[in-house]
Amino acid sequence: MTQRSKDLISIRPTIATALVNDDMTSDERFQNATLRPIVKMQNELFIEVFKNYIKKRKNVFYELQLPKQLAYIENAINKDMKFRNSLKGMVIGQFTAEEYALYIQNSSALNKRMMNITKERLISNIQLFNGAFAEAI
Repeated sequence: MTQRSKDLISIRPTIATALVNDDMTSDERFQNATLRPIVKMQNELFIEVFKNYIKKRKNVFYELQLPKQLAYIENAINKDMKFRNSLKGMVIGQFTAEEYALYIQNSSALNKRMMNITKERLISNIQLFNGAFAEAI
């Protein structure tokens, strides 16, 4: 393992509920050992990136009711390929070379898991976006 790999792994947060065991599929293991810690670590960046996404789209998000805001987040991640690829890059850039080798073996399924975790993280922080409206004006 290279020094870069050791350094990357050392700065990731520990997630007590992200268990890894032999009964899991390789995708589940990768999700819990790699994706969830990276997404948690990148949370602050994801929040700022999404605030900027809202701002670039004329703050329409702030005019929506909560159910529509949730749909807005989901659409941004699932339908806006430029935004989606940007988020993926923020996660993939934190992979070790060994993790990247595992990732490319099943990138399609892992991308889906990655985006679902990221979407849930943005949704769980939705109050931060609503609080940002006053700052945006």
